[in-house]
Amino acid sequence: MATRYVMSIDQGTTSTRCIVFDQRGHLVSVTQREHRQHFPRPGWVEHDAVEIWRNLERIGPEALARAGIGPGQVVAVGIANQRETTVLWDRRTGVPVGRAVVWQDTRTDALVEELSRRPGAEAVPERCGLPLAAYFSAPRIRWLLDHTPGLRERAESGEVLFGTMESWLIWNLTGGPDGGVHVTDVTNASRTLLMDLTTLDWDDGLLAFFGVPRRMLPRIRPSTETYGTARRVFPGVRIAAALGDQQAALFGQTCFASGEAKCTYGTGGFLLLNTGTTPVRSAHGLLTTVGYQVGREPAVYALEGPIAVTGALVQWFRDGLGLISSAPEIETLARTVQDNGGCYIVPAFAGLFAPHWRSEARGVIVGLTSYVTKGHLARAVLEATAWQTREVVDAMNADSGLALRTLKVDGGMTADNLLMQIVANVLDVPVVRPMAVETVSLGAAYAAGLAVGYWADLEGLRRNWHRAAQWSPHMDPRLRTAEHDNWRRAVERALGWVRPVPGHR
Repeated sequence: MATRYVMSIDQGTTSTRCIVFDQRGHLVSVTQREHRQHFPRPGWVEHDAVEIWRNLERIGPEALARAGIGPGQVVAVGIANQRETTVLWDRRTGVPVGRAVVWQDTRTDALVEELSRRPGAEAVPERCGLPLAAYFSAPRIRWLLDHTPGLRERAESGEVLFGTMESWLIWNLTGGPDGGVHVTDVTNASRTLLMDLTTLDWDDGLLAFFGVPRRMLPRIRPSTETYGTARRVFPGVRIAAALGDQQAALFGQTCFASGEAKCTYGTGGFLLLNTGTTPVRSAHGLLTTVGYQVGREPAVYALEGPIAVTGALVQWFRDGLGLISSAPEIETLARTVQDNGGCYIVPAFAGLFAPHWRSEARGVIVGLTSYVTKGHLARAVLEATAWQTREVVDAMNADSGLALRTLKVDGGMTADNLLMQIVANVLDVPVVRPMAVETVSLGAAYAAGLAVGYWADLEGLRRNWHRAAQWSPHMDPRLRTAEHDNWRRAVERALGWVRPVPGHR
């Protein structure tokens, strides 16, 4: 009998990848293709959904060919996707009504400010677990309906469909205009501001508040379930899982028990803590979200702390200041000094995310003296990621009543050993990196394989997880306390920088 495999589609912000995994969770083949980033106006970020679909049509068969297998050897496909990015398309033709509005897009700031003053705004976080913010999908849907002539009428009649990227890909894979399945999973639905966290269904009150017609929305399904069979790209293969990318990383890191957490360090940082089958409402600036749902089992919830700028600060240090020529050099430069020289960098380039949620904040460098060198600045760059992580962990511990014991990490920045040691020092817990670096893709593959019996249970997936590196804390507690106090004072100086100009919106 031919060896069988599972495949994941990782539809990210800058590229789409297809990866084939074997039963031990080992990567067999990978293909990748970038898509264009469109910036038509300041603050606007768009993707061409058709370009993304065409890229998948190309790289899907390439991944199979590189693995030396055919679709018949693939038991299932799982999808991980950039969250909150909004696509609207015509049900009959399959043509998007415009470009997808990306999660980074800020065009809805004024709309969100207006909505926040309306009656019922205070009920939004209670129902969906999220703050009323431009970060999520519902304001983008509303903006498109308001600014595209005739679109609202078409949406109300069911002619126009909404989806995040996994919905768009599943619909096209399963037939598109010819019978495509219109679904989303609970993790992606939980990022729209439109789903009730308890019922796991679209909430009529939230739909009315945002002015979003129910007929345009996909059906909400568990994260692991056979949604349909592919008719294109992977003909005959079951589409059996979907998760938002950060939830997929939580799944790929096998954080299946309450109190287990992971942080993905890329351009930004995303820390998720498994809180079990009861949603924990945050009182400390975190997001309450769905972590995953396996079939008909109860949903597992998570607290999430998104950090806007982590790796992006290293990129700025390289490209904006020209102090290094490649990202890995930040570690070498930072190792030329023993500490930050009294210097702290708060990278609030476009405000602060969790746990502050202060859009008017801006980046600051404080504590400069003639003693400070570029080595101290490099050290402060790394420490900024660590202290932002500490802020989120403190908020999670306070909200959940749990004390983080270990932090599992993944993402490109985990190659920086000094950074990981600093994170362990400021958190005062071990930091662990797994052998499998593709945790987002692996999580989607795990979920799909679980849905079709390729893996028997969650414990079987745990056995696939192997530690590659661990950093244990070794920082004097008095120094940790003093540095934490300095960091908090630096953050205070970053707040309140952007002030509205009278007469301007």
